[in-house]
Amino acid sequence: MRGTAGSGGVDSVNRFTDLLFGDLRRSDQRRWAHAYVLGLLTTPGKKSMRRLAAAASDSPTAAQALHQFINESPWDWRPVCDRLRHWIEGRVRPRAWTIAPVVLPKRGERSCGVHRRFIPHTGRTVNCQVGTALFMSTDIGDFPCGWSLLLPEPWARGDLRERARVPDAAVARPESPVLSLIELLLRPSRHEPVPVVVGVDGYLDVRPLLHVLIRARRDFVVAVPDGLPLAPFPAARPVRARPRAAARMLDGPSGPERAVRGLVRNQLVQLPFARDEQRPQPFRLFAGPGTRADSSGRLWLTNIVDRPVGELMQYADRTAAVGETVSLLERGFGLRDFEGRSFPGWHHHMTLVSAAFAHSRLTTAADGHGALDMPGDWSRESDFDRSMDLLSA
Repeated sequence: MRGTAGSGGVDSVNRFTDLLFGDLRRSDQRRWAHAYVLGLLTTPGKKSMRRLAAAASDSPTAAQALHQFINESPWDWRPVCDRLRHWIEGRVRPRAWTIAPVVLPKRGERSCGVHRRFIPHTGRTVNCQVGTALFMSTDIGDFPCGWSLLLPEPWARGDLRERARVPDAAVARPESPVLSLIELLLRPSRHEPVPVVVGVDGYLDVRPLLHVLIRARRDFVVAVPDGLPLAPFPAARPVRARPRAAARMLDGPSGPERAVRGLVRNQLVQLPFARDEQRPQPFRLFAGPGTRADSSGRLWLTNIVDRPVGELMQYADRTAAVGETVSLLERGFGLRDFEGRSFPGWHHHMTLVSAAFAHSRLTTAADGHGALDMPGDWSRESDFDRSMDLLSA
């Protein structure tokens, strides 16, 4: 195999891919995993299967073999994502785990999960796949280390599902991709738990996500729809307060729990859908500053009620920084260049893209070859006006 991989070199890529893919049963699987990562790191422009194969091998059948490895070979991507997460954690400390949607426009209709969807942040309806990504948010940027593909109702059963080789465990419900990624966060980690930021709103019911995070006792900052029913905390009377839509909870004159001068509107609330026997728990509902409708209207709910609102805004702003990282993945690592139609193939490609991205950033940092050009430094001032348009650019 040929090619170079920047400052780390091919030897560095070899060590990296041996660590991530060393448990794959067949030697040819391990060989083509290395070839794919190397191709993603060294191939300029579009990362087509033919160009990736040419970067790693002179064999005329390399492209076919690489296509087979991605789309047909039955290897499990989830343990690879676990090893990638542990590898990243060994080099940088997570400050938050950010879960966000990634809209991938598609021309055809046969790739798994393709459907027509209106994208609020762009005002357009597009033919697309919608992936959900788990990012480790750190002081030097955001690193993808887990993916889940949204399955709309037409892909829930029948020939479409069978042809795409969708596993039985994959459920066609809007909240399923987020729940599957939250499950990853409940596994052992090198570091103490950090807040979970969920920026997926507009097309799912967030209540199951809140229940899971509360039950797991994880700190969270979750984007919520305007109509989510909430009640004031504490209730004015011993009986349960009548719920109101989240957006209305922040209307009206500033009270003691709201920031003045329009900086950050916030209010202590409780969940009216909690069980009667549960002791009421306080949450903070807040909305960031901004003049544009798409930024000033976004609402967030958190169970972190003992920290300054400005610190909470830093967590909310991770979704914008993640959008910049998605743009980097699209421009330089072939995020949109998946050539295949199957559910496993999509996850294979996304896992390998994530691996190549992490290697390019963190191997360079460890080798001391200069500062990383990564978005979303935690030391930056919170910029809530930054648009989420990058997620569907």
